[in-house]
Amino acid sequence: MAVPKRRLSRSNTRKRRSQWKGRAPAIQACPCPRKEAVRPHHVCTHCGLYKGRQVLEGD
Repeated sequence: MAVPKRRLSRSNTRKRRSQWKGRAPAIQACPCPRKEAVRPHHVCTHCGLYKGRQVLEGD
């Protein structure tokens, strides 16, 4: 099995690892009347809904 002769620098390692994270996170509309933008699998900060259930106190 091939083994690298020298250790890669931290900057080169981080440059390589950052390449696959090229797209922005997905955003969905919350079912509340204001249609706030919410990331998937997160609670709406305005109304407190998650998967159609009230989990936090909203406005």
